[in-house]
Amino acid sequence: MKKTKIIYDPSLTISENAANNNLSVSSIRRYIRLQGIDRAGDNEIIRQRRIREEIQKSPDISLAELSRRLGCSVNTIKKYIHLSPNQSKNGSGNLSTIDKYKRKIGINVDSLWVIGARAKGGKRENTYHGNFIPQVPNNLIRRYTKKGEIVIDLFMGSGTTLFECEALKRHYIGYDINQAIIEHVQSKMDEGAPIQYAINNCDVTNKELFASMTELSLSKMGKRKADFLIVHPPYWDIIHFTDNAGDLSNITSLDDFLNMFTLSISNVLPFLKADRHFAIVIGDVYRNSEVAPLGFYVMNEVKKNFKCKLKGIVIKDMAGNKAKIGIENLWRYKASKSDYFLFKHEYIFVFRKI
Repeated sequence: MKKTKIIYDPSLTISENAANNNLSVSSIRRYIRLQGIDRAGDNEIIRQRRIREEIQKSPDISLAELSRRLGCSVNTIKKYIHLSPNQSKNGSGNLSTIDKYKRKIGINVDSLWVIGARAKGGKRENTYHGNFIPQVPNNLIRRYTKKGEIVIDLFMGSGTTLFECEALKRHYIGYDINQAIIEHVQSKMDEGAPIQYAINNCDVTNKELFASMTELSLSKMGKRKADFLIVHPPYWDIIHFTDNAGDLSNITSLDDFLNMFTLSISNVLPFLKADRHFAIVIGDVYRNSEVAPLGFYVMNEVKKNFKCKLKGIVIKDMAGNKAKIGIENLWRYKASKSDYFLFKHEYIFVFRKI
C-alpha cells in the first residue's frame, strides 16, 4: 500500500490540515504525535492569523468583540499584538484609536487579497453600481497616510473613500461628474464632521477647471499638495453613470478611454507630494468575445507617461457584485455552457511618485 505524503502547515488548524491533505483529523493528530511537533508554537501562529483576518474583515471591530469572536480574553489579544493592557485610549478599545494595533496586524501587505464579504456599519452602503468595498480604501489609507493628512479621490462615486477617511481622521478632496450622487453623499455628512472635506462637481479631464477647484480645496485646508491619491475609475463603458459628455463611462473607443484616463492622471499628479503613493483600482472587461485586460492597459499608460515606481500589483477577489446579486447561478450556468470565465478579480496598482 502506497504511503500518503502529508504536507503539514503550522499556520493552519488541525482541521484545515486534514482537509488540505484529504485525511481525517485523527490522521493529522497521529502524524503530529509521531513527528514530535509542538503544537503550542503552532497555536500562536494560528491565533495571530485569526486576529489579523478578523481585523481585515472588520477594521473598526472593538477589542471586546474581537475577544468574543476568538474566544479569548482582551488581554490575551493585546499580548499577541504587543500592546500593554492599558494602551487603548478608552474602555471600548475601538481599533480606530489603536494605531499600533492596526499598523502591526491589520494592514494587509500580501499581493493577494481574499476579502470576502463587504464591511458594514456606519455610513457604508451597497446601493450604487460600481462602488468598491470599504476594506480597500481603508487598508490603503491606513498604510500610506497618517491622521490629519489629505487624500484625493479622483472618482468619488457613492463616497466610500470619504466615509473611510472620516472614520480614520484623514482630510478628503473628492470629485465626481454626477450631481445627484454628489448631493446624496453630501447629505450623509454632518456639519460637525471630524475632518475637513471638499466635494467638487468636476470633469477631471478639464485641466483648468480641475486645477482651480483643487487649489481652492487645498488652500482651505492650509495646504498646497495632498498626501495620497486613490483612483477608482469607470471600467470603460460597462456601466453608464451619466449622460455627461465628459463621463469616461460614455467613451466607446478603448484608445479614447485610455487617453482620457491618462489626461485625468496628468491633471491630478501635480497636486500629489513627491515620494508619496497613489493607487488605481480597476478590473478587466469582455469585448468582442474576448477579455480586454483593461487593468494592464491602464497600468502601462501610467508607467509610460509618468515618473513613478510601481510598488505593487494586488489581485483582490470581487464579491457582492451588485449587477449579479440574485442571478449568480444564471451567470455560472451560462459560463459553463461556453468557454469564458466569470470575473472574480480586480487589480490594485500601487505607485510611488518620484
